[in-house]
Amino acid sequence: MKKSKKRIIIFALVIFIILLINLAAYLIDGFSGVKSIYAFISDQILGMKWLNYFIGLAFSAIFGTKFMSGMWGGAIQFFLFDTIKIVFLLCLLIFIISYIQSYFPPERTKKILGRHKGIGANILGALLGTVTPFCSCSSIPLFIGFTKAGLTSGVTFSFLISSPLVDLGALIILASVFGIPIAVTYVIVGLILAVIGGTVIEKSGVGKNVREFVLEGEISESEIEEITKKQRLAYARSQMLGTLKKVWIYILIGVGIGATIHNFIPADWVEAVLGQDKWYSVLVACFVGVPMYADIFGTIPVAEALFLKGVGVGTVLSFMMSVTALSLPSVIMLSKVVKPKLLITFFSVVVAGIIIIGYVFNALTFLFI
Repeated sequence: MKKSKKRIIIFALVIFIILLINLAAYLIDGFSGVKSIYAFISDQILGMKWLNYFIGLAFSAIFGTKFMSGMWGGAIQFFLFDTIKIVFLLCLLIFIISYIQSYFPPERTKKILGRHKGIGANILGALLGTVTPFCSCSSIPLFIGFTKAGLTSGVTFSFLISSPLVDLGALIILASVFGIPIAVTYVIVGLILAVIGGTVIEKSGVGKNVREFVLEGEISESEIEEITKKQRLAYARSQMLGTLKKVWIYILIGVGIGATIHNFIPADWVEAVLGQDKWYSVLVACFVGVPMYADIFGTIPVAEALFLKGVGVGTVLSFMMSVTALSLPSVIMLSKVVKPKLLITFFSVVVAGIIIIGYVFNALTFLFI
């Protein structure tokens, strides 16, 4: 145990020294202090470019610079770097988020949400979704619980939209790939979509069309037990490992697809279908994403590769949102919980929102590049 702790400390020190050296380089590089620190945080802490550099260095020493500069070498480096980066950030962030989440068990959350009405409650429901590291299918049981507890359809659907779509962990990983402006933009538009979607469903009255079994019975009011710090750490660890166990295969598939697009598919081919000048690119990205099943962590590497090939910001956002919020398996699961009228309304509102977001942000691409 002591040896493993020493190794962790040594590893952390090495990383800290590397980051200090990189920070010094950024400050010496002629930027102003604020710009240097911003670029350092974006590139080296969130983007972990130092890791990409060392992976390239190590493989160049083994296979030669010529191989690593080729398509296969680039694909291997992309795959290893993105996999390690996403898994590391995912584990770290899910652990932190789950520890915070341990202070808000479902009973306490229901009480907090139950005190608010109208759009304020919908905003709280959407924000709650950001601290639930679940895929769209995993969110549905919580949606059922909230409905049974008597929360409004606006709150429950704002939560259901934002939970798979917007995640605090995803914010950091998005920032590491696309930069802080695009990551923050994604989260903001995702929350707005969740609030508007929930509000439309509630105000139209269609939110009442849930299956009878969802409304049957009552949730017993159990006393909220305070847990110790040790129990919170154990909970955070179990959530981290559980989430990793669920999503690791999607991360590998996503990174594999991203590496293929990045290194083997010519940019001309991608731009011919999803280029910024193509009016239909957002529609294609949206409806291609729906049949796929992945969470945000498996989608990011594919979106990264498309972005690097010149695909517009709006098209990339539309693709990620359609995969995470409207995956076919989650729609099938939701159809068992809500009636067709509500399912069609939910699907239509979210699709319309995603398409509008795509076109607006394609028009504003110049703000991000």
